[in-house]
Amino acid sequence: MKKSFSAISFIILLTFSLLNIHSCSTREDTVSCFPLTPISVNLNLNLAAYNNLNYVGGWIYVDEQQSGSRGLIVVRTGDNPAAFKVYDRNAPHICPDNGTTLEVKDNISILCPKDNATWILLSGQPTTVTSLPPKTYFWNYDSATKNLNLYN
Repeated sequence: MKKSFSAISFIILLTFSLLNIHSCSTREDTVSCFPLTPISVNLNLNLAAYNNLNYVGGWIYVDEQQSGSRGLIVVRTGDNPAAFKVYDRNAPHICPDNGTTLEVKDNISILCPKDNATWILLSGQPTTVTSLPPKTYFWNYDSATKNLNLYN
């Protein structure tokens, strides 16, 4: 009886250890595999391609040169003064591979197709699977020229 209890305890401990190895609970857990790429993009919101960013709740994908390894999601979150969120499209909680590019779903959330992790689009607050928010970048907006600069 004692040997079977010991074997069961070992199997349970091993199972939880393996589960813990494959999940990331902090940003530092994915830092080693998160791509470090320069972010330096200038968007002129007078152009039709960026018109959605003239309205609160509007969003776009940015896939230009120097917009990260998988691109960015840019969302207008407020008006007076103008406010934006700039999210990296790499999932923050797992190392990048096929299926870990973040997508906007139903204009209200961000989704990781690999494991269905979700975040609120306007705030980046996690809602399922992970407690990590998407990685964000800095921005500067000139309301006179309607130029939005994204950078890290």
